[in-house]
This record gives sequence, structure tokens and C-alpha cells, in this order.
Amino acid sequence: MRLKFYLLIPFLLFFLKIGFTQNLEETNYPTNISSRSFLDRTEFKVSYFGNTFWNNGLVFGTEYLWKEKQKTKNRKRGQRTNTHQFLLNGNLGFTTNFSTKTDTGIFTNYGVTWRRTNKKGKQFSITVNPLGYYRSFLPETYEVKGDQVDKVFLPGRGYYAPSISVGIGKQRKGKKLTGRFFNINFMLRTPYNAGALPAFNFQYGYRFNFKKKKRDAKNN
Repeated sequence: MRLKFYLLIPFLLFFLKIGFTQNLEETNYPTNISSRSFLDRTEFKVSYFGNTFWNNGLVFGTEYLWKEKQKTKNRKRGQRTNTHQFLLNGNLGFTTNFSTKTDTGIFTNYGVTWRRTNKKGKQFSITVNPLGYYRSFLPETYEVKGDQVDKVFLPGRGYYAPSISVGIGKQRKGKKLTGRFFNINFMLRTPYNAGALPAFNFQYGYRFNFKKKKRDAKNN
């Protein structure tokens, strides 16, 4: 009986939320991004990538603004407007274990980012990269064929490596550096031996836009 009561709690909370928010109005409307140039809609980014303990590296990437809309909610304390963006992104990075050199690799991935920005410029984002590739490089390796021992050229192998990231950030309007961000990244390398190799990493970096700098200099 107690278990059934616990199962009902989520539904009770859901209906309480509906009752509390039924008097709140929500309006969605797209912004005019079609008039923006390609460079206006494109941002570049560079970030530290690693787990702070052993593997560390850098990631270089780009984002292209695909869709954008603003969502306004009428709260009891006034209106709250958030900007929602969908961005196409691509990244190229490398990571290495500086102490042992046993896990060095380069990777690339591509996918979609959803990002929400409030009126104060605070951001929350989720990135899904279903297209990913990771190439590992091993230290000096030799192979034995009969009585012959040969050095292996570029030892290592490639993996399918999809990833997902959840992050926060801060927008800087009208600046060359358009924002900073901190992400928690989960990457899955497969096939790895008989299964897959999961890896969690932290990512901290900056975004920038060349066109914004030129435009702002002209306006000033």
C-alpha cells in the first residue's frame, strides 16, 4: 500500500503544477535570423577538455545558428523572456595523458545544440553529437611475426565515438568574445575490446565571432 502511495506522488505533483500555472500565459514567436549573414550566425569556440586528473587536451569548434525563437511567460512578478536556439556544431580536439602517454588521441564530432538564454545572459545548453570518431595513438609498439620484430607505424585504432554534453554559460553581447561556457561531456568509444569505453570530461572555454568585432568597431 505504501509503495502505491509513493507511485502516486509524481502524478500529484504534476497536477499541482498545472493548477498553480494555469493562470500563466506563454507566448512563442520566432526571431528574424534569415536576414543575418553567414558570419553573423557563425561562432567559433576553443576550450580546455579533460578530467583534471590525468587526460587533458584542447577542443576547437564552430556553431551555426539554425533556428531561434523567444518564449515569453507572464509570471506574477512580471514577464520573463528567454531565447531558445538550435545550433549545428562541429568539433575537433585532442587529448593525452601527459604523465604516461598511454592514452593519446584525436577526435571529431558533429551534432545539434539546444541553448536557452535568459534576459541576464545566463545560458543552459544540451548538445547531442551522434556523429563522432576517435583515433587513439599508442606509445612505441612492436609486433612479432615469427622470428622478425618490426616497429608498428602509428599504433592505435579508430572508434565510433558519439557524445552528449550538458552545460552552463554566460553571454557577452556586442563583444569579440561572445560568451564563456562550462560543460560536462560524456563520450562513448565503441567497439572497445568486447564492449564500449565510457569517458566523462570537463570542458571550459570561450566563443567568439569575427563579424561582431568589425561591426562594433564601425558603429563606434
